[in-house]
Parts: sequence; C-alpha cells; structure tokens
Amino acid sequence: MAIINMPALSPTMTEGKLAKWLVRTGDTVASGDVIAEIETDKALMEVEALDDGVMASILVAEGSDAVPVGTPIAEILGEGEESMLAKETSPPESAPVEPAPAVETPAAKQPKSAPVKEEKAKPIAADHNVKRIFASPLAKRIAGQKNIDLAAVSGSGPHGRIIKADIASLPDGFGADGIRADMAASSGAMVNQNMNAYQPQSDLLPVTSTRKVIATRLQQSMQDAPHFYLNMDIELDQLIAMRKSMNAALPDDQKISINDMIIKCAAATLIKVPGVNSSWEGEHIRQWHHADIAVAVALEAGLVTPIVWGADIMSLSSVSAKMKELVSKAQSGKLKLDEFSGGSFTISNLGMYGISSFTAVINPPHGAILAIGTGREMPVVKDGAVTVATVMTATLSGDHRVIDGAVGAEWMAAFKTYVENPVLALI
Repeated sequence: MAIINMPALSPTMTEGKLAKWLVRTGDTVASGDVIAEIETDKALMEVEALDDGVMASILVAEGSDAVPVGTPIAEILGEGEESMLAKETSPPESAPVEPAPAVETPAAKQPKSAPVKEEKAKPIAADHNVKRIFASPLAKRIAGQKNIDLAAVSGSGPHGRIIKADIASLPDGFGADGIRADMAASSGAMVNQNMNAYQPQSDLLPVTSTRKVIATRLQQSMQDAPHFYLNMDIELDQLIAMRKSMNAALPDDQKISINDMIIKCAAATLIKVPGVNSSWEGEHIRQWHHADIAVAVALEAGLVTPIVWGADIMSLSSVSAKMKELVSKAQSGKLKLDEFSGGSFTISNLGMYGISSFTAVINPPHGAILAIGTGREMPVVKDGAVTVATVMTATLSGDHRVIDGAVGAEWMAAFKTYVENPVLALI
C-alpha cells in the first residue's frame, strides 16, 4: 500500500493546488507513471506513482487549491492489499446521481393554466431584455419634443437618472442615426460627459500559488537585504558583430541570442570577481566556485528563474541550447526542482520590451542581480570625435550585507570589459 501525499516540490512550498488528475480510481499504475499535476510556488509540476498497483482512492479533488504539504491526496494498493485510508476519508469523485422521482405539484394538477402562465412569462422575459431608462417626467417631455433618443443620453441625476440639464443643450434628433456619430467626430462638445454618472468597474483576479510566493519572497528581500544599485552604460557593437558572424554559420535552431552572450560574459565576470558570486547565510557568507546563473523568465502566472548550472565552464553554444531547453520547460510547466532552485546569481533582461534601464529586486539567497536594458543607438565620443554606438544600460542590485560598493563597482567594470570584448569571455 502506498499513500501519496502532497509533496514539497520546492524549498519554499507550504501548500499547492492539485491542478489535474491524469488517472482515475481503478486505473492500474506503475512506479514512475505520472499521475497528477500540481501547481507549486514556482511552476506546474508532475507527481509520479511510487509503487505499482491500482489507484484505490483519490482523496483530493482536481482543482483543489491551498492543499497543505503532507496532506494525503491518493492511495495506491497492490494485489491483495486492503485500503485503510479510504475507509476514513471519502473520495471527492462523486458517483452518478440518480434523478429524484418527480413530485406532483398543484400546478401539475392544473395543466390548463400552464399555457396562460407561459404566455405571461414571455412578455416578462422580453421586458428584461429591454434596457430600462430612468428619466424625470420633465426630461421625457422635452426629449419627446426634440425627438431625442433617451437611450443615447447619460444621466447625471441620482443613480444615473436623466434630468432636464442632461438634454437641454442637446440638438433636436440627438441619438438618431448619424447625428450622434457626427457630434462625436466634431469634438464631442455637445455629448454629456458628466462624471457624476460614472460607475467604477473592476474584476477580482485569483492570486495563484506562484504569485503568492513571488510576493512573499520579494517583499522579504526588500525588507531583509539592504539593496544598493550601480549602473553603467556598455557598448554592444563588438558583441553584436560577433553574434552576427557566428549565426551566419549556424542553423536556425542553434542561433545565439544577445542574452546567451550576456550570460556567458556575466559568468566570466563572476569568476574574475568572486565577491559578487556569493550568498548571505546569516552566520556566514557562502562564496561559490562556479557561476550558476538564474535567468528570469516571464510567464503568465509570474516570474520563474531557471538556472544555467556551471555557465562559466560551458561553451557559448551549450549555454544557448540550455536556455532554449529551460525556457521551453518553463513555458510548459515542466521544470524540475533542481532546474529552478538554488544558483548563485540572477540576470533579468527586459531589453526585448524596449526598457532602457531598471532596478531589479535581489532573488534571495543570491547576493546580487543584474538588470539589462535595451541596446539603443546614441552618440559617443571616441578619440576626440563624436560617433554613434549601440549602448545598453546594465544595473547591478547588490546585497550590502554580502557585497561592498567597491566590489560591486569592480564587478561592473570587469563585466563591461567582457561585453565590449566578448571574445575574452570565450577563452
């Protein structure tokens, strides 16, 4: 017998949403079969069967939210085993409900009156489909004299009631075909825009598990980590030229992105200036030996940060391939725990949205995060002459408990050298 509990699929997970069951009660499963999908604080994760057997009980209904970690969600029984859990917990899967026997009512005993009621119901239903217009008697009389369509008028009286002032300045025939359109095109001066009749509207959106954890972690980061920020303009022309030359020789599915090259340059910089490649752990600071770079990926449910492990010892083509794989998994909710938990440094690139510069919140327990803006052409002075260069603004957010300002500045200077001379990051 195997009891399947709500697993902790990330270090911060305390509860999750049982998004979907992929098996049903009575199905035969084998160890390793995917039986359910769970929405965690980071992504949509798969749950596997731990033993061979039959799905004896499904204890948590599909779509259940805020299921605490450790809660029994299913039971798998081997041949000859007897369920203990199912006796105590009712499964959410409901059996088909037999229709209740018809109960004769007084109305049923009077079939002759039914057609009368049905005819009455029709005009009532029709009335509900017609928008009711609230207007004062005087406003209605003036509207009739001026042939004004009250349905086209916004009322400024209590609860949107149309009053004399709302129609006094309107031309004859307002609301008739063509007249309202002509007035709107001519500056709308005659259209009543009285804000007293304005009614605010909104939607309530559910907060997903991912969004809850993003909110908690980033709020904690801003409260606990004393952030400081360093920004620097960096020229991209050599990096762009190098990328163009490499991609000319590569098939479409292997082409290198600007972001791939930035990851590789950041990895080289973290090894050169290891003080930034560090994490705060309370009683001590952990300094990492390799550049394990988390890269922010925007999903509909929120941000997730898959990690390129050992980016400093990977080739540029390997970094590019790994990023394509991680982004694909993130978008389909198939990231594994070790693909998004941990790391030593984070990069967040909003350049593709045209953002020139921004400051990012540190992703704990990392000691720093690098924010990358878009490359833009701008005048620069070289050898006493003004020329045009493609420039991006990079901003380092540092945790002052881990990194001093001078160390952060040293890191930024080294990063600038690698980006402006990208071949150095590859040797």
